[in-house]
Amino acid sequence: MLTTGKLLKEKLTSDEPVIGLMASDHAWPFLVEICQKGGLDYLIIDSEHGDFTDETVSQICQIGRLANFPVMVRTISCEMSVIRRTMDLGPCGILLPNVESTEELDQVQQAAWMPPRGRRRPGGMGNHWMRNFNYETWRDEYEEHFLVIAQIESQTGVDNIEAIAGHPLVTSLGLGPYDLSADLGCCWDPENPNFVEAMATVKAAADAAGKKVWAGCDGPVLREKGYSFLWIGTATLVLTNAFSQIVSEIKNPKTSNSSGAGAPPPA
Repeated sequence: MLTTGKLLKEKLTSDEPVIGLMASDHAWPFLVEICQKGGLDYLIIDSEHGDFTDETVSQICQIGRLANFPVMVRTISCEMSVIRRTMDLGPCGILLPNVESTEELDQVQQAAWMPPRGRRRPGGMGNHWMRNFNYETWRDEYEEHFLVIAQIESQTGVDNIEAIAGHPLVTSLGLGPYDLSADLGCCWDPENPNFVEAMATVKAAADAAGKKVWAGCDGPVLREKGYSFLWIGTATLVLTNAFSQIVSEIKNPKTSNSSGAGAPPPA
C-alpha cells in the first residue's frame, strides 16, 4: 500500500484533476470517510483559521492513514516550533500560509527533516504508523513523500515567486486569492488587472519549475485556465450551498432540474 503522501504526489504527476476540501470551521474524524466516499482526493485541516485541538487533528490524520486517504494541515505560520508540532500530528503534507521568501522555506526544511538535512527529531502522537524511527525509514517513508504547498498571499511573495517555486522543498505553489487581492489593494475584485497579473505570474513560475498550482474554489473555471490541483471550498461553504440547493428544489420543484444529490462548487 502506498503511503498517503506518495499516493497524492503520484496523482499530481498527471494533468487529471486532483480535487480536495478545506476544513476551516468544522473538522471531525468522520469527515475523512465522507470526503473519500464523495470522490475527493485529499482533505486539508486549516489550523491557521480553525480552532482545532492537536488531539482532533492527530485523530483525523490517523483516520486518513488507516483509510489510505491524504490529509494535510495548513499551519499557523512557517515558524520552526509550529512546523515541528504540526509534523508530530501525522499529516502527509502541509500548506504554508503567506510564504514570501526562500529563507522561510529553509526554516521549514530544518523543522521538517531529520539530521543531517534538518533539525527535526522523530516521533509525535500522529506518527505511530511508522515501522520504526530509524533515520532511513523516516527519510524514505515520510520525508521523501511529504508534500509542501507554499501559499502566495502577498505582493512580496509574487516578487520572489521564481525562487520560491524553485525551492527543492516545495511540491506545489498555492494561491491565497482573498489575502493576495487584499495586499494588492483590490479585495475582492478578481478582475482587477493587478490581481490577474499576479495570478498569471504565479502560474508561469510554477509551470517553469514543473510544479502545480493549488487553487480554488471555482473548479470548472480554473480547469479551463489550466489548473488541475483544486479545492472546492470549505466544508462549511459546501454544506451551506448543498442545504440552499435542496431547500430551493423543495420550495420550487417546477423550476429545478437537479436531483438534489450534491452541491455546486462555491463561488
